[in-house]
Amino acid sequence: MKIFSKEQIYEGDKLTVERQNITSTDLMERAGAQIFNWMHMRLQGAQVPIHIFCGIGNNGGDGLVLARHLILDGYNIKTYVVNCSDKRSKDFLVNYDRIKNVTKKWPTLLSCIEDFPEINPEDIIVDAIFGIGLNRPVDAWVKDLFVHFRKSKAFTLSIDIPSGLSTDKVPVDENAVVWAGFTLSFVTPKLVFFLPETAKYTVQWEVLDIGFDPDYLFTTTTGNELIGKHEVLPIYMPRDKFSHKGHFGHALIIGGSYGKIGAVTLASRAALASGVGLVSAFVPKCGYMPLQASFPEAMVITDADETIITKIDFNITPTVIGFGVGIGTDTKTIGAFEDFLKQNKTPLVIDADGINILAEKKTLLKLLPEQTVLTPHPKELERLIGKWKDDFDKLEKTKAFSNKYNIIIVIKGANTITVFENKLYVNTTGNPGLATAGSGDVLTGIITGLISQGYNPLFASIFGVYLHGKSADIAVEDYGYQSLIASHVIDYLGEAYKDLFKQPEQPQIEEAESTK
Repeated sequence: MKIFSKEQIYEGDKLTVERQNITSTDLMERAGAQIFNWMHMRLQGAQVPIHIFCGIGNNGGDGLVLARHLILDGYNIKTYVVNCSDKRSKDFLVNYDRIKNVTKKWPTLLSCIEDFPEINPEDIIVDAIFGIGLNRPVDAWVKDLFVHFRKSKAFTLSIDIPSGLSTDKVPVDENAVVWAGFTLSFVTPKLVFFLPETAKYTVQWEVLDIGFDPDYLFTTTTGNELIGKHEVLPIYMPRDKFSHKGHFGHALIIGGSYGKIGAVTLASRAALASGVGLVSAFVPKCGYMPLQASFPEAMVITDADETIITKIDFNITPTVIGFGVGIGTDTKTIGAFEDFLKQNKTPLVIDADGINILAEKKTLLKLLPEQTVLTPHPKELERLIGKWKDDFDKLEKTKAFSNKYNIIIVIKGANTITVFENKLYVNTTGNPGLATAGSGDVLTGIITGLISQGYNPLFASIFGVYLHGKSADIAVEDYGYQSLIASHVIDYLGEAYKDLFKQPEQPQIEEAESTK
């Protein structure tokens, strides 16, 4: 799913009005009606008090359309206008007049803290105060209103975006933003819904189709994309009946040190479970017995040293190499990595201490093959690109770093983001159970395995992140968040693959008893 920017939404709004020969007021009516349909389907006429807070711009106009429909359908509605400026949008004024024609209870004007209504925890708040166009600080009394919402503990539904939240900035003051339980986002989700510093402002979200021009939606290229099942299905490469292991490559995992051979075992197992034909592991001597005993499918090559990797030398021709898991940052290991990079032409996936070595010795970055994949967690990313001001600054610095070295960077997190060529691919799978030792090693193995099978590095990264998260989502049903471990993610990779082709379950309709 494309994540459109604020500017693209404005352009699409304008083109939709022109191409469909409608007015902006008609489009607002369509949007408000869609919100009503969403609410009505869930409330089914329930008489819970609904407090609709409208700004004086187009977001407020959407709220007035919603209020009118709810009133006409008999809901218990209280409508308020947050009177924070003298400037009112044309479409707001049109719908302000329309609501006065359907009720004797005109919207209450709010202009200070004394006007705030009582809101009970059992009530519903609809936040239609500010939309994506807010470009100024929120007034102090409006901020107090937002705090009033939170203190009420009522369920809060935001229209398009939580009021006070920008599409491209992190709020300076968290009290100057509505904290929504749910956001109904027009046309597209907003990038801020997926970033660590701003995701807290909406617990859940859903996109509403308001009939934007389909040609515009289809042909417009966006800088951000949300990755789910529908996005990865076209990436998936099915297997031919007569294929054999030689068709799916030979992955080599280089890593491990004394006490950290488990990381290589996890990455190697994950690579094989992702579908690679052959897996070899290059480890210190201390890793030979553990790997041969715990993972018989792997071939093992060892360094001359017992506890660390001091020289990377092997007599195989791998399709791709995963480097860094559990490898440590001993001076001899760093030297071995540098010597290896100087002569290596094989595609690379680099994780963990491999990234830390690159951060410590940045001259090595110039030796990386094009489209090398780096999979840092936040602290490793900071060591690599430097400190950032906020999440948006982090993304800009990551894009610049990716462009400079022509590499793919997978920023691990709740919504893992793959960065390449100024574009962000935001993953939707995964859960808190992945906050466990070894889950990053598993991801490294999966991406390495996919590249070995013939997926290009970008698709392997996007698809690998998705499969990793989906496997965890399926496994957590059996183990729960706390008891999920990295090995479970490997064990459930097959289920993640099968889920790609699973059709949504159709609701069962019980046949009513016949009456005679």
